[in-house]
Amino acid sequence: MSIRSNPPLHVVGFFGTTRRDTDRGPQVRLNIEEARARLLMDGELAWIQGPRRTELATIVIDDTIPRGAVVLRDITGVSVSEVIRIQKPDYDTRDSGQRLA
Repeated sequence: MSIRSNPPLHVVGFFGTTRRDTDRGPQVRLNIEEARARLLMDGELAWIQGPRRTELATIVIDDTIPRGAVVLRDITGVSVSEVIRIQKPDYDTRDSGQRLA
């Protein structure tokens, strides 16, 4: 995916969960327009590329989030006011044929 079709997103919110919470795990909330630009759907997994690490997270479409911004949940290595990129996993690339035993 080129940089032109995957512009950076600004982190405007972050919240963490506790062990008592029933809904936990890495999650990204973004506007429907930003999701469409990246060919992402609600509930799909995507790579979140932050300044310090890359992590898989669930996509949640939330139209209360402004364009160009995201709200993160339980994603380490990223804080508010930083810039991230979201990339859809590449399921079409064939592997090298090597298998782990």
